[in-house]
Amino acid sequence: MTTRYRVEYALKTHRRDQLIEWIKGLLAVPFVLHSQPTGVFETPRETVEHMATTVRRRYGEIMRDVEELINDHIKHQGAGKQDRSKLKLLVPSIGSFFTPLLLYDAFLYQDQKRMISYRRFVPPSFNDVRLILNTAQVLSLTRSGHTELITFDGDVTLYDDGQSLLADNDVVARLLFLLSKGTKIGIVTAAGYTEPRRYYERLHGLLDAIHLSNLPLVFKQNLIVLGGESNYLLKYDDGHLDRLMFVPRHTWILPEMRDWSLEDIKSLLDIAQIALQDCVTNMKLDAEIIRKERAVGIIPAHGVKFAREQLEETVLAVHKILEVSSVGQRVPFCAFNGGNDVFVDIGNKEWGVRSCQQFFGGIDGSKTLHVGDQFLSAGANDFKARMACTTAWIANPRETVQLLDEVRLLEELNEQKIK
Repeated sequence: MTTRYRVEYALKTHRRDQLIEWIKGLLAVPFVLHSQPTGVFETPRETVEHMATTVRRRYGEIMRDVEELINDHIKHQGAGKQDRSKLKLLVPSIGSFFTPLLLYDAFLYQDQKRMISYRRFVPPSFNDVRLILNTAQVLSLTRSGHTELITFDGDVTLYDDGQSLLADNDVVARLLFLLSKGTKIGIVTAAGYTEPRRYYERLHGLLDAIHLSNLPLVFKQNLIVLGGESNYLLKYDDGHLDRLMFVPRHTWILPEMRDWSLEDIKSLLDIAQIALQDCVTNMKLDAEIIRKERAVGIIPAHGVKFAREQLEETVLAVHKILEVSSVGQRVPFCAFNGGNDVFVDIGNKEWGVRSCQQFFGGIDGSKTLHVGDQFLSAGANDFKARMACTTAWIANPRETVQLLDEVRLLEELNEQKIK
């Protein structure tokens, strides 16, 4: 019984998004009833078109219904009674929404790109629903006005895992365009360095492009980097060799962050280090423990690749140990799977995004979009950003480029409608 519980909960539930899975389940019904897989043998074009029209209508009806459930949940939020919304009863893990989600229009947009309604053998997938939710969020932001702040994760979001942001990366031109429109940009990364040079090495393609551009200085200074999840803030500096300069912590941290004493931070990292060492010993990992000023983690020996299950076991074990500790109740932390390492950072991306919002004068969560690749409920360091702003869940840097093109297109269409 215990073993089954651990398999079903600890090793599966944390790898799912309940809202996406629930919507996917709703869409499975019209797929089964109307997709007509036998049409592949009959082949008349009229049958294919009729099937697609019927399925599209049914999918659209479901998206409208979910859209209304989200609107009802938002009304309950406003009244301080979100636990009583129908959506909360149907999807208990659902959190808060910063904007409505235009799911019907988003579905029509993605259906044109992914031909969801024409598929007979492959039902609407996790990725279909994830991208529909992304588009719905972008639609809501663009139709309510200009998106003031966009924050990005680094690895797998702006550039490939463990790589750097090079000048020929397609995302560079998109970020320059955002800056030219006056949009603030925050790169909220787990990388926790104490020298600007290290950040420059990871981001030099973008930083050099900004330096060489003809953007006004005030627009160039709309780029900041928030390192170590929420521990080091650097702003763009045109005159500095590394294009970045540290901003003193006491000038930008949130009031609540002032209560994180150095003694508690050290104590939490000590506990995390012991827990990490236990995992290394128990699973015989060929790993080295790295202790930083405000983080601790394990990295593999040269040429070693950890199994996903080993990384997840380490994250879940360390997270649980810290969660039940007294200091873990006082100091927020983030234990996450970095792809081939595990780290524990002080704070998390909720605090990182909120710090970016405050730095730029107090931008609201409904005017902020965080783009990241890790939104599962454990071992994923973008998950907490959902507490601070609207979010978009991407799978690789190419999707980030596509998302930013979507933002540009939909903002331009909205501006044309206003004119």
